[in-house]
Amino acid sequence: MGVELSYVLSKMQMLFTSDHGSVVSMNIFVALLCACIVLGHLLEEYRWVNESITALFIGLSTGVVILMFSGGKSSHLLVFSEDLFFIYLLPPIIFNAGFQVKKKQFFVNFITIVLFGAVGTIICWTIITFGATQIFKRMGIHSLELADYLAIGAIFAATDSVCTLQVLNQDETPLLYSLVFGEGVVNDATSVVLFNAIKSFDLSHIDGRAALHFLGSFLYLFTASTMLGVLVGILSAYVIKKLYIGRHSTDREVALMMLMAYLSYMLAELCYLSGILTVFFCGIVMSHYTWHNVTECSRITTKHAFATLSFVAETFIFLYVGMDALDIEKWRFVSDSPGTPIAVSSVLLGLILTGRAAFIFPLSFLSNLTKNSPQDKISFRQQVIIWWAGLMRGAVSIALSYNQFTMSGHTEQRSSAIMITSTITVVLVSTVVFGMMTKPLIRFLLPHHGPLPKRKNSMGNINDDASSPTKSSSMNVPFLLESSHDSEADDLDDDHDDDIDGLHDIQRRSGSIRDLLSTPTHTVHRLWRKFDNAFMRPVFGGRGFVPVVPTSPTA
Repeated sequence: MGVELSYVLSKMQMLFTSDHGSVVSMNIFVALLCACIVLGHLLEEYRWVNESITALFIGLSTGVVILMFSGGKSSHLLVFSEDLFFIYLLPPIIFNAGFQVKKKQFFVNFITIVLFGAVGTIICWTIITFGATQIFKRMGIHSLELADYLAIGAIFAATDSVCTLQVLNQDETPLLYSLVFGEGVVNDATSVVLFNAIKSFDLSHIDGRAALHFLGSFLYLFTASTMLGVLVGILSAYVIKKLYIGRHSTDREVALMMLMAYLSYMLAELCYLSGILTVFFCGIVMSHYTWHNVTECSRITTKHAFATLSFVAETFIFLYVGMDALDIEKWRFVSDSPGTPIAVSSVLLGLILTGRAAFIFPLSFLSNLTKNSPQDKISFRQQVIIWWAGLMRGAVSIALSYNQFTMSGHTEQRSSAIMITSTITVVLVSTVVFGMMTKPLIRFLLPHHGPLPKRKNSMGNINDDASSPTKSSSMNVPFLLESSHDSEADDLDDDHDDDIDGLHDIQRRSGSIRDLLSTPTHTVHRLWRKFDNAFMRPVFGGRGFVPVVPTSPTA
């Protein structure tokens, strides 16, 4: 009996010690997040080091301190989990990107964005996969299989354009900003869809029929994921419009929007679709319909809530990536030949540079052939900036690499350790070196690009706009994929376009087919606006719909 009691007490003591250690780790991590926010604010006006790079440096510094105190045994506080990243951290970042996107510019340039983000990513994936297959074997890495090489192509085809988006001014370069922003979102979704398709595809029998089946699966995932996001967004708009939840509780309105946005992502994962595409288009639909159906207080709250969640999640990711870069366990596997990860990283960076150039310039040429106006065409300098914006690699590459080459956070073999350390090296070098060179490069290529707008005081915006139901505040903070314009600005632009369409409707009726062939995106956008105003908004709400709430100033 005494032996059993002592055994139970020892187990309880171990559990208490483990829980206490987790609490200490979370306290330190939260304190580091606060430090990232404060230091990022102090360095904001210089714009040489963005908040992502700041978080990386703080993570690296913390890793060094932990290594010193642990005697070289560990460098991080938390064990990296792909589930933590894909289920909890990534959804608010991607949803806020769709919620904040300037919809008109995004859809007017949608064909070019899909060319860069989908077709271009496949081209880049092909080049990286082929190059890695040919070069790595000559470097003595023979344990990687075909599935590993295909996964490597998807891992390093995923871009992170946050550094470029923080430098570009959307008002001065709307076309360039829209292309960089849109390509970043579609690229991430395409990379994850490719990676998931590779993981689930039988590579033992490869022929023409299998290739067509793979392409069909890819298109199905792309289309089904987009439609699921649209359907959930429309459903949220219809429910909130019909129930008038805000007349009883603003909290319920905000909670329902957040939960349905998250539900769209989880439904996509449940159905083995792309959660990134689903939650992104759910964000677009919610900003177009649902957001206008809630009370004024809920509009302000959701704007800042989604932006804050996205900002904290992104900072958390880069902080951990910097800390995990010094994980001694991974580097111990390659300590006998430290030059190998450096050589592999150099090869991967070269393939990334080549893969980006292989599709940016040819696809830009093809896109320009379809444009009549010189203002709609992509200049060579803009092409260079788009190429440069996609050279950075971020958290998506890290998460996919962990998913492919580790098991429960631990490397299985030496080649896997090499790929993990090489991925971390590529992310650090591309984010820090290329990221710090982004601003001078853009200033050199776009000498007339004006100074960056200073961040507005969000509370001041709320006070200024609270009296008007057609205005909202925008929290202008750096996101993984950010946009400084809110939904109302898009709607005002669309109103202006609708007025012009009404004035010239008679002239356009006779040449509608000619307009569709000459300017397909503008014509489709004009037709969609008419359909939206005539059928969609009367049913699902949107701009112009004011909820009847007795306590609301808009009542």
